Amino acid sequence: MKKFIAISLVLITSILTGCATTGSASPDEKRALVQSMKNNTLSELYTQKPDVKQQIANSAGYAVFDNANVNVVLASFGGGYGVVKNNLTGKSTYMNMGEAGLGLGLGVKDFNVVMVFHNQAAVNRFIEHGWAFGGNADAAAKYEDKGGALVAEAIADQVTVYSLTENGLALQAVLKGTKFWVDSELN
Repeated sequence: MKKFIAISLVLITSILTGCATTGSASPDEKRALVQSMKNNTLSELYTQKPDVKQQIANSAGYAVFDNANVNVVLASFGGGYGVVKNNLTGKSTYMNMGEAGLGLGLGVKDFNVVMVFHNQAAVNRFIEHGWAFGGNADAAAKYEDKGGALVAEAIADQVTVYSLTENGLALQAVLKGTKFWVDSELN
């Protein structure tokens, strides 16, 4: 079962990450795509939670990721891409992500994650190690501006995380691990 999950995670992450960043585009075009996604995501988050704008401005840094997730009965897989902005140095670090989990659920969703790092150690730890483990329970039924999904918020280890569902239909409760890694092509 572990081998199946690992192979599936690599396969799905490769497919989702490749599709998400338009594989034939140049590195400059891909960076522009990631920056556009970041700006759109932050704009949506600020509309829903205006106080986050000041929180990000006062933070050591933040990250914004676009993620696609598939949950089939007992397994959950996903992948995506994003960028970490270090507010203290001004540097942007482009990253990829992949996740796998076990739990009950069914559905597909496209969602964005914003992480606010409250100190420099949290920014550095995320870029250097990139692992995140945890549980997730959510319900989403949304397409474009129709339907609804919860804006989830979690705080742990000097990082506040916000999740915004773009599109999808999902009902799931999973334990999952997410790996974030630096994108060698875009940095």
